[in-house]
Amino acid sequence: MGSTPNAHPLPTPSTPAGREGLAAILARPEKTVVGLDFDGTLADIVPDPDQARAHPGAVPALAALAPRVLSVAVITGRPAGVAVRYGGFAGVPGLAHLVVLGHYGAERWDALSGTVHTPAPHPGVAAVRAELPGFLDRIGAWQGIWIEEKGQAVAVHTRRASDPQAAFEALREPLTQLAARHGLIVEPGRMVLELRPPGMDKGVALEEYVREVKAGSVLYAGDDLGDLPAFAAVEKLRADGVPGLLVCSGSEEVPELAERADLLLPGPAAVVGFLSDLAQRL
Repeated sequence: MGSTPNAHPLPTPSTPAGREGLAAILARPEKTVVGLDFDGTLADIVPDPDQARAHPGAVPALAALAPRVLSVAVITGRPAGVAVRYGGFAGVPGLAHLVVLGHYGAERWDALSGTVHTPAPHPGVAAVRAELPGFLDRIGAWQGIWIEEKGQAVAVHTRRASDPQAAFEALREPLTQLAARHGLIVEPGRMVLELRPPGMDKGVALEEYVREVKAGSVLYAGDDLGDLPAFAAVEKLRADGVPGLLVCSGSEEVPELAERADLLLPGPAAVVGFLSDLAQRL
């Protein structure tokens, strides 16, 4: 594909596999799935997760990109409906090829139907939700701690604590034990510990979706530990002959992700700029 007169040059991936992935996307965009995390990738991280909103340029960039590729899939730990509202994805011309895979793929919203398909909640989530306030009180961990209700999961945030990292480390083991008692697992993130059912992660969601739509190439962009399974899925797809590009949004808080990425971008504004430039190239 040739570039348009106003398109900025795309950054060059740092790895051979990443360069191959980008070349495949540019050559056959109609066979490409673009997978994107929400918080930290399309939206800036904020102290109160209920205040997170997509970067102002995200919807225009996705509306320009989506018609040129096979599909855009936003893959998030949030409920699908919440991601749709906070992203502003509903009813946007050009986003007919957008799906939101919420709760790590357990929920699915697609722009064509505008509906969310939701499974029955895991009984352990309700039990943990009821027990968590008293549990945190007994271990003296209330100061600066924020509980986020996520429907199919419960998240405990430490970003507001006086020492967020110390609070995160102190809560990790007790919450892991609490989760295990109710058949759940703990997914650590950037100053957040999420208690959720096992069996689904962003890697499972991404790989299943790529194979479902028979994609010939894939791009995935994320920023957090929860995106590592999606990175692993892209690496597995590469081994199976599906070229892929791994993008890390920001690199300071989660070096594990940055080390495996083909392309490092400094945050949501840069990710949105990249997606916009990519759309212009296709």
